Amino acid sequence: MQKSSLILALALAFTPAVWAENVNINGTGVSLEANKTPINTAKNPQAIAQLPASFKPVVPGKFTVAIAGLSQPPLTVFADDNKTLIGSEADIARLVADSLGLELNVVPTSWEDWPLGVTSGKYDAAISNITVTKERKEKFDFATYRKDSLGFYVKSSSPIKKLETAEDIAGLRIIVGSGTNQEAILLAWDAENRKKGLKPFTPIYTKDDAAQTLALQSGRADAYFGPNVIGAWKAALNGKTKLVGSVDGGWPKAAHIAVTLKKRQRPGGAGADRPQRRNQERRLRQGAEPLG
Repeated sequence: MQKSSLILALALAFTPAVWAENVNINGTGVSLEANKTPINTAKNPQAIAQLPASFKPVVPGKFTVAIAGLSQPPLTVFADDNKTLIGSEADIARLVADSLGLELNVVPTSWEDWPLGVTSGKYDAAISNITVTKERKEKFDFATYRKDSLGFYVKSSSPIKKLETAEDIAGLRIIVGSGTNQEAILLAWDAENRKKGLKPFTPIYTKDDAAQTLALQSGRADAYFGPNVIGAWKAALNGKTKLVGSVDGGWPKAAHIAVTLKKRQRPGGAGADRPQRRNQERRLRQGAEPLG
């Protein structure tokens, strides 16, 4: 039941974040300027009481969290000091740490680093737009906090009107993150297309947000496929891109984004705490505000 207790402790720690208006995404005002001021919350005795006795922070007294060190607002972006990560992912990490009575220790990392870092005990958790998948459940435990929604974006002048199915991507050059769930979706679609004799798509891998923007606006790429909230932010900010299709992150099923933890052994077998886990994650989803 240790894993169940840790997930419940995290679930009890979450609280909605409030953003001042800057750009408007799905009717919600989002401001990075306002986000420079950290949001905090009080200790939650109920959450602290649910922590398993075996839980020992990587750094005593701190909640060490891996967050991708990328400029992908409103999820992540570096503050003016070029060292401090701000954005919704850092906000969630801070609220969890505060609720558990721990100091937040954010470690900016690459997307490729978090799996090994979590399993090896380098980090207490990873909060980096991580989708819960069947394969990842074999290695990690999760506490979900928002729905995973992906979007296809093209530059505003693009003749492309719709990207929603496998056939729509045939022959296109699409920006996608390596090793991500969205890449897996595109590769599955591409495999379907090849069986039908359709042209293969070409994945475009970029190192950062600036390179993505340049590739799309210069015509080197036809579309961007990634977290919808990131694409929506860019489109609302400058009007240079537009949404042409949305896909559930767990295609063909819905999926959720989660705080990701090292998988813990629990007494009673692998499914012993499944009912409690379902109940905890359901409550967390109901209380979270989806950004995607």
